[in-house]
Amino acid sequence: MHKVIFDTDPGVDDAMALLFLHHHPDIDLIGITTVFGNARIETTTRNALFLKREWKIDAPVAKGAGDTFIPHRVSHEPPTFIHGDDGLGNIGVPDVIDLPLDPRPAHRFIVETVRANPGEVTLVAVGRMTNLANALKDDPDILGLVKQVVIMGGAFDTNGNVTPAAEANIHGDPEAADVVMTANWPVVVVGLDVTLQTVMTKQALADIRDAAGKRAELLFDLSQFYIKFYESRVVDGMVVHDSCACAYVVAPQLFETRSGAIRVVSGGLADGQTIQKPDSKGFGPSDWDNLPSQKVCMGIDAPAVLKLIHDTIVAVKED
Repeated sequence: MHKVIFDTDPGVDDAMALLFLHHHPDIDLIGITTVFGNARIETTTRNALFLKREWKIDAPVAKGAGDTFIPHRVSHEPPTFIHGDDGLGNIGVPDVIDLPLDPRPAHRFIVETVRANPGEVTLVAVGRMTNLANALKDDPDILGLVKQVVIMGGAFDTNGNVTPAAEANIHGDPEAADVVMTANWPVVVVGLDVTLQTVMTKQALADIRDAAGKRAELLFDLSQFYIKFYESRVVDGMVVHDSCACAYVVAPQLFETRSGAIRVVSGGLADGQTIQKPDSKGFGPSDWDNLPSQKVCMGIDAPAVLKLIHDTIVAVKED
């Protein structure tokens, strides 16, 4: 059983990933922490509470960072053209969700939960890395207590999606990402090199809706705006970025990884670019030296991952 804290900025593909984690029998979802990104922090936190309520998720929600690791470092507007004005495809999420938040800020929730479960917690981070960087700044000793960090973000042997160099989650807070990826804890990065291959078709999403009851009906409805964004980018459907990271936790055999130290570019033309120094290659002295070797996903069995997502969500029905 994998104890998971899901660090997220819901977000349409975040919602699918959350439902996957909630339904998978090998996942014990012990916390949801929110971060700014797909929408501002107030909206992503409200969306997390909304999904918790609608999908009857027991895990507590802790509100996280609304600004970058280095305060006011950058000011990117939320991508409303991808996720809608409400972050969930303009489905009309209520302004207020009558559920309590955990009283701790997200980084303290992470620190205290990890300390209460040493060696057992996997952090699945699918937004900016700000909460994780803040947790490390607050308590560096959790490095030896976290089981694994699985990140959706980055682009290594492919272009980014917000600039030719950078993927959105990393571009939104490069300094935080560099802190997380250079820290001495086990990191797996599930980036655009594999997620862009994982396209859920409109029909596949409809099949999930038809087989899985009300929870999947909500997922189907909130995904329609996102699908429209992808109409000019993929043949039929939507890329399920965040669910790929969740799939890695329970089925790492469906991925091929490359090991090596990772750095994140901060500033300049390539702001937010993720660059790995593969362990298999030799270089002269560089800023990658004496850093921990981390894993980057470079290959994926996309049909198997999509089947895993489908089978996990439809396995639990609710009328």
